[in-house]
Amino acid sequence: MSTAVDTSHVKDALNHLRSAAQELHAAITDAAAKQGGATKADLEAFSQKAKSVAQNLKSTINTQSGAARKALTDAATELETSQKKAAEAAKASGQAFQDSVKQAVGGVRASVQKISDAVAAARSGPSAKK
Repeated sequence: MSTAVDTSHVKDALNHLRSAAQELHAAITDAAAKQGGATKADLEAFSQKAKSVAQNLKSTINTQSGAARKALTDAATELETSQKKAAEAAKASGQAFQDSVKQAVGGVRASVQKISDAVAAARSGPSAKK
């Protein structure tokens, strides 16, 4: 009975992480698509949220194994890179700004996919643990 509760809790945590990463992706995509593009405030807010989601990912990694663990590790790496790109964009202008924003958006998109992969691996159960 305890294992069923623990498994349910872990899956809920993964779903929560995926939702947070999806919200993060929507926020940076919306900011980048605005008439004047993303602002420094948008990028600073994005950077802080990316840091928070990455920290939550890292704390969840240890509860996973196999394919789910690898996917979450990759997702955390993508988010950390996106956070750095957003920080670079906040200090840049022109094409460098645009490039950094695009890289941040791409990184978050990749992170969402990796988290979705982890959710799928966790749902498939012990057969995913190799």
